[in-house]
Amino acid sequence: MQYLDYDRLAELSETEFQQTHPFPWMNPAGLLTEAGYERLMNNLPRVDQMTPSFGKKRSHGQQPHDRYALEYNEALDVAQPWHDFVAELKSDAYYEFIKRMFGRGRFKFNFHWHYAPNGASVSPHCDATRKLGSHIFYLSSPETWQPEWGGDTVILDDGGRFPRKSAPKFEDFDRAYAGESIGNYSLLFQRQERSWHGVREINCPEGRYRKVFIVVINDRLRAGLRTFAGKLKGEARRDT
Repeated sequence: MQYLDYDRLAELSETEFQQTHPFPWMNPAGLLTEAGYERLMNNLPRVDQMTPSFGKKRSHGQQPHDRYALEYNEALDVAQPWHDFVAELKSDAYYEFIKRMFGRGRFKFNFHWHYAPNGASVSPHCDATRKLGSHIFYLSSPETWQPEWGGDTVILDDGGRFPRKSAPKFEDFDRAYAGESIGNYSLLFQRQERSWHGVREINCPEGRYRKVFIVVINDRLRAGLRTFAGKLKGEARRDT
């Protein structure tokens, strides 16, 4: 079973990506094979496997990003198709695709699922500096999700007005671009100093969730330093 459509990856233009306003982003259809997409959709992790994250304080006065989250690791008890898909994401072919689009190497991936219930949102923010970008695979099908419920990732243009360490609202931005999020779509973006994005409040029936699987593209050096600092902090706590 093949999950990534390598012909579709090869068709995407790094020049077009880099020149997109207000920062590099694209919302292509069909980066997963139809058979691969269907198999992943039929084998999604359960909500009860996830860790709830609600009301968690964020920096700079931004609103909480409420959701259920599950971090991927090779020992995780999820269906085999997801392990096979992640193996493709760890392949040289996918690494070279991201390297071509971003115009640089020296990065590492981590992977997680986010499920957002009714009333949840992702307030406008710019990602941490250790991140180079993200590739969001949407897991909402036309059979399970209605467009009026929301769930699109919104790309926001502030005209260079807001510092990264601030908390503007959606209505404060000059322009907003919403990508498609129902069906076999994904959204790739490259982090910059003002790469503002978010998800407006979800308005869906109880028991439904906005579901995504995210490839986080981390700067290898910055991510390594963060891990090292975390280990030092943990050792200091144990010594007290």
